[in-house]
Amino acid sequence: MSSQPPEKPKALDTYETLKLERVKDKVLHVELNRPEKRNAMNAMVECFNKIAQDSECHVVVVSGAGKMFTSGIDLMELGSTFLMIPGDDTARKAWNIRQKIREYQETFTVLEKCPKPVIVAVHGGCIGGGMNLISACDIRYCTQDAWFQVKEVDVGLAADVGVLQRLPHIVGNRSLVNELAFTARKMMAPEAESSGLVSRVFQDKETMMQSAFDLASEIASKSPVAVQGTKVNLVYSRDHPVSEGLKYMATWNMSMLQTEDILKSAQGIMEKKTTRQITYSKL
Repeated sequence: MSSQPPEKPKALDTYETLKLERVKDKVLHVELNRPEKRNAMNAMVECFNKIAQDSECHVVVVSGAGKMFTSGIDLMELGSTFLMIPGDDTARKAWNIRQKIREYQETFTVLEKCPKPVIVAVHGGCIGGGMNLISACDIRYCTQDAWFQVKEVDVGLAADVGVLQRLPHIVGNRSLVNELAFTARKMMAPEAESSGLVSRVFQDKETMMQSAFDLASEIASKSPVAVQGTKVNLVYSRDHPVSEGLKYMATWNMSMLQTEDILKSAQGIMEKKTTRQITYSKL
């Protein structure tokens, strides 16, 4: 009796500013695909909300097309958004502006809320909104020519969509974060690595992308129950005291410890298999 043919992954959605591709088993590549605007960002919320529900995807790799990673939010679009808010009442205009800011914040928070690990690979410049994006990712790689800039003070505003809240947790050096945010100076790749902003620096983009895909493939080979549960609890624990994090973890695992993946993993260890040789169910 012939076996059933493997199920084809479902078709990916298309976006004007994002290019999606399944590059390896359970690995999805999201490329910021607006090089004429230096990859100014939109469509992220819809894209990552769908990725969160995509059982064929266990890990995401984000990169930018063109000569640089991204220059951030489209300033022309941003300016028109806030200047065109109707009405003369200050309170009502302020309320609407706050709602717009919250929408822009969600553009980056959605990466953090996505239970699938997100690896970001940066080449060239990563400016303004790009810093907000990468600070919401789980693992950061860059090329040796990459540079990073919290640019907002140079355009007359305080960064308000995530980098000021997340970067101190990543770098762990409040003085350095303050310096970067107050001056808008560039941080080059060596300093980014030594400060902990990125975990690895590569000679060129091609080498970086291959390493990012290999890492994603390794993570994707493991139990999705374990990996996604780990991400959710890492994010929660960052923002809560240890005691609350432990309580949350206990509540989480009182159901997750009942997964079949534990038995499969134990059996695989006894049979001297790697996680790539164990078939875990979709999640």
